[in-house]
Amino acid sequence: MALRKITFLPHNKTIAVPTGESILHAAMEAGVYVQASCGGEGLCGKCRVAIESGDVDETPSEHLSGEDRENDFKLACRCRVKSDLVVRIPAESEIDATVLGKFMSPRVTARIRHTNIEELKSRGLFIPPVEKKYLEMAKPTADDNLADTSRLISYLKTQHHEHRLVVELPVIRKIPDILRAACYKVTATLTRPVVDDGKTHISNIEPGDTSHRNYAIAVDIGTTTVYGQLIDLHSGEVLSEHGDFNGQISYGEDIISRIMITEKPGGLDKMHEVLIRSINGIIDRVIGSSTVRREEISTITLAGNTTMTQILLKINPRYIRRSPYVPASTLYPQIRAIDLGLDLAVHATALVYPNISSFVGGDIVSGIMGSGIYLSKRLSLFIDIGTNAEIVIGNRDWLTCAACSAGPAFEGGGIQFGMRADKGAIEDFLIDPCTLAPMIRTVGDVRPKGICGSGLINMVANLFETGIIDNLGAFHRDLHSKRIRERDGVYEYVLAWSDETQIGRDIVLTENDIENLIRAKGAIYSGCQTLLEEVGLKISDLDRIFLAGGFGSQVDVEKAMTIGLLPEIAPEKIRYIGNSSLLGARLCSLTNRVRKDVVDVMKKMTNFELSETSSYMEHYVAALFLPHTDLDLFPKLKSRLQARKTNCAAQAG
Repeated sequence: MALRKITFLPHNKTIAVPTGESILHAAMEAGVYVQASCGGEGLCGKCRVAIESGDVDETPSEHLSGEDRENDFKLACRCRVKSDLVVRIPAESEIDATVLGKFMSPRVTARIRHTNIEELKSRGLFIPPVEKKYLEMAKPTADDNLADTSRLISYLKTQHHEHRLVVELPVIRKIPDILRAACYKVTATLTRPVVDDGKTHISNIEPGDTSHRNYAIAVDIGTTTVYGQLIDLHSGEVLSEHGDFNGQISYGEDIISRIMITEKPGGLDKMHEVLIRSINGIIDRVIGSSTVRREEISTITLAGNTTMTQILLKINPRYIRRSPYVPASTLYPQIRAIDLGLDLAVHATALVYPNISSFVGGDIVSGIMGSGIYLSKRLSLFIDIGTNAEIVIGNRDWLTCAACSAGPAFEGGGIQFGMRADKGAIEDFLIDPCTLAPMIRTVGDVRPKGICGSGLINMVANLFETGIIDNLGAFHRDLHSKRIRERDGVYEYVLAWSDETQIGRDIVLTENDIENLIRAKGAIYSGCQTLLEEVGLKISDLDRIFLAGGFGSQVDVEKAMTIGLLPEIAPEKIRYIGNSSLLGARLCSLTNRVRKDVVDVMKKMTNFELSETSSYMEHYVAALFLPHTDLDLFPKLKSRLQARKTNCAAQAG
């Protein structure tokens, strides 16, 4: 089959693909990120491109607007290559990863135990799961002709009080030459067991004293993004860090789309390969930003949701999405990093966080370890907000968890001008209640090109509290403003006129967008309500709420309470902990105590399948209003709404 060249602008990346290949798949192969939240099914209308030269076979799509057709835009997933092409990716279809590398600080940082290295040392807990021990041994003689491996074990016992040691075959192969070349002055790398009566493995041996050159990498494998940190296991410091998009997003934004890809012939291998490529990219960046050599990395800890974990381990994830939703395993053994395809030395050990269920994964277990709620007597609610929102409630005595499908609204999916929090995304919003004119702020302080999740929450909260939309999310029809208009039978509010945007089109918020947000926030609130009810508690019993994840850490609490996303509690009880999954992975790298505590946490955790919990749907339906059908659950907001109503009546009189 003939090959055709495709050049993607403005990236200037060229790739050769067979005739008949889709432009979206070609972009994936070229490493050009194009928004495609439906996984290439032609349903989301996000993968808009302009064909600057060449011919394509196009399958028409009703999800391409009339305005798009007038401007000669096409959907990349619906176009197949007929000739050499030049394809331009418009600003709103691109994914900008530059904001990910900045590790944005959350609004308020939680006080998390175990993060102080000196405290770990003082409590005797600074014992990394992989340590280095320096040895000076006597040379063998006719009277002392102990085998080299036995000599190494003997000196580890006498000089460092190490017991129950196992030497791996690759190390045995290295021992004779290294011992003699180094005059029997060597450093052994020890990989600790999780259980107290387990065996410690000698995973490497090096000449001389390299005990101070011991490093780890912590990785959070998100459905959307992958983050990594390089950690000095001698000092406990983070030496470098980097974030990038998970390359799998071009195959679909949610885990169900990824699972469906793995079910196709060769799909699991492909998704594994794409994920490993993303992780290796992070490894390259964090090492390249330091003075650490790749062979000095002793261990890598990885935390991800259950689907990402099974794809990482090349385990078929198909049963995760089918009732009764059973994962392949909850616990995973220590693995050589190279056996996963990770670009690390042969002795590097990969530690993978365990998961609770199909939809409560290792990222949440890692987050619980990072937050420290399993150590506290205070009752805490932990929420990781995303396409799938995970909820944990409990304290040091008990823990319970659940997952609810919130949908992609918080990450821009299902929103006409929705996008991630890239440059140009509207992230904050105020409205003049008299003129209905907006004041907006974008990520990067540039011209707007779309709406991100935090901006969407702020918009709906402001529009609701100022009386521009009702509790169903519908615009009041008696408002006279050119910004509120009806198009194709749907009312919308114009946030920015076409000449004010990057994309040359009006950016609007529609009633359909608001409805999708209400569904998403309703799923999360009702999940919290149901889980509390199942353990005999109420929202008023909560001492703290932890908000985790990149999105959760940027949410305005007051606005989130206004729309009914979060329970209404005192703002000072809210703690933002950012990427808790990465935090837990880092702690696992620093202290073996966390790995041992994970086992106890797994035993304490009770998982609820909300779809099987009868009261969940009842709570969900009640939450499909702003903020809720029961306004008494939000007394502060109720008071503000009543005050506004009184003021309006007084002004009218």
